[in-house]
Amino acid sequence: MKYIEYGKQNDEIIMMLHGGGLSWWNYRDEAEILCDDYHVILPIIDGHADSGSQFESIELVADKLIEYINSNCNGKIKVLCGLSLGAQIAVEMLAKSSGVCEYALIESVSLIPNKLTEKLIGPAFAMSYGLIKQKWFSRLQFKSLHINEALYDDYYQDTCLISKKDMIAFLKANTRYSLCDSIKNTKATIKVVVGEKEQSNMVKSAKEISKIVPNAVLDIKKGLYHGEYSLNMPEYYVEELKELIR
Repeated sequence: MKYIEYGKQNDEIIMMLHGGGLSWWNYRDEAEILCDDYHVILPIIDGHADSGSQFESIELVADKLIEYINSNCNGKIKVLCGLSLGAQIAVEMLAKSSGVCEYALIESVSLIPNKLTEKLIGPAFAMSYGLIKQKWFSRLQFKSLHINEALYDDYYQDTCLISKKDMIAFLKANTRYSLCDSIKNTKATIKVVVGEKEQSNMVKSAKEISKIVPNAVLDIKKGLYHGEYSLNMPEYYVEELKELIR
């Protein structure tokens, strides 16, 4: 795993975990806004372009990040953020280490396993993986994600560098992940965000974690699709993050 850092001169640390198939640029705009006041760490999750490691499991990535925080951040950071796969990793970190952060902003997390989807991922990507480097196919995929057009070049460049093995591995992990009971012990104040137009399992997952964790607040964003909040609305995202801290 590699780490992109902004505002190293600052003491208060924010770690932001990108979505599956994306990379650190998921939170680049937020980091550029925050870096005057915070030390922002953007890990490149295992299995993604330039990460330097293959993806094995959500649990292992969470362990690595907790170890990094213990070794480099005195065992605790100010805020932990995550989108989609990154949100699952963040939730796993909160479950494994109750004091890993003071605040968490969890966006579009899936906590309801889907065995059928998991079984279909391997065959589907065996047939379609070769198309990833085709611009027309990449454009169709990008459009379906509702991502800001300014991020297309980053998206195309990095998806072309993800191996088929890694892509299948983290997509399968994403579809099989479920919430650990130990999340109840977290000391963090949590904001759970989900788009109104996301799939029903995402909304159900957001509601589930907000019920289980005593100090969690649910925010269903009107009119938004999966991941649109952090990817397309960085100014609003940062303002909400600062409000959470306040």
